Amino acid sequence: MLKPTLFILLLLISVAVFSQESDTLVEATKEKKFHFSGQLSGWAQYTPDIEMDFWLGGRYIPQINYKIPFKKKKELLIDFEASANLYGDMGVHFFDSAAFNGNIKPYRVWVRFSSRRTELRLGLQKINFGSATLFRPLMWFDRMDPRDPLKLTDGVYGLLFRYYFQNNANLWFWGLYGNHHTKGYEILATDKKYPEGGMRAQFPVKRGEIAGTYHFRMANTELLTNFGMPIEYNAIGEHKMGFDMKLDVVIGLWMEASWTTFNRNLDIYTNQEMITLGMDYTFGIGNGLNLVFEQMLYSHDKSPFAFSNSTTFSGLSLSYPIGMFDNISAMIYFDWMNTNAYVYLSWQKDYKAVTFHVIGYWNPKQYALPGQSFENNRLAGKGLQFMVVWNH
Repeated sequence: MLKPTLFILLLLISVAVFSQESDTLVEATKEKKFHFSGQLSGWAQYTPDIEMDFWLGGRYIPQINYKIPFKKKKELLIDFEASANLYGDMGVHFFDSAAFNGNIKPYRVWVRFSSRRTELRLGLQKINFGSATLFRPLMWFDRMDPRDPLKLTDGVYGLLFRYYFQNNANLWFWGLYGNHHTKGYEILATDKKYPEGGMRAQFPVKRGEIAGTYHFRMANTELLTNFGMPIEYNAIGEHKMGFDMKLDVVIGLWMEASWTTFNRNLDIYTNQEMITLGMDYTFGIGNGLNLVFEQMLYSHDKSPFAFSNSTTFSGLSLSYPIGMFDNISAMIYFDWMNTNAYVYLSWQKDYKAVTFHVIGYWNPKQYALPGQSFENNRLAGKGLQFMVVWNH
């Protein structure tokens, strides 16, 4: 069986060949738009509270975009995107040990057909939505960390359809296949024999918008042994339901919520509820001080909405531009159940295509933020990082 990446690459070639032969497409090669870009980053990180004290690493994401406009219907377009994630780093505990890590993998590989009101995109892509910023109950298909300067996240293999109405309402439909690792807040991976799918409807309201979202998949039960539970079924169904709303009333206000439930009894992991309330405002201080605050309730229970195993998190983000090329920011998370604070400070300097980041943080040694990686997390404890990013 062809791997999903190889299938997409063959699809890209096939569509490109078809476009050369079709008399409905632009005949002149010069009108077809090809664009190559990339992002090269390197970093040094001091991490005294984890096994390796010092890290050096680099990453390159080359990206190719190609557009094929239609000759007779200019509102129609076929375009492609292909990018790879090439990275490696080295950790050192001076005079004692060293560790090396690296990989080359596809980052985005998709083909899209679009018109004035529709979009159909097939391949390895990023699918995300919702109103929240710091704590995202609708982080179903990605694991983007708001503290990451590069905003990197793995994509998912699937087909996405979107339709946009004249009043700015829009409908989403998607089907996913070939995504066997956990995504977002999932505790069980998807069973590789089954596809998954869902939909989203978003509507404008006075001073804002509201949306409802649904997703279904079959989860693999192998990881139940990690929770000390017997495996009675090879796969079990999982339903995700979400609601989000955003309003602009002097200040920005939003709510984002999700309920995840299995159709079999998994004890306290049968149901998962998440609710985030947030606000943002830019104060007229100097160049403008932007403040974002979010409060999240997270719970997992045997019965739906029991909230018997719950915890709450608060998040505060501050950002202030110093002139046109410098920005300082801070993010503070607080875990009320464990009484732990997560502190993140950064300074960003822009020089045309080059950006410098200086980052300091002071976090608990044991992570307890939902959706964040517990294993090999480089932001555990306290540390300092310097990063250089070149976009071309």
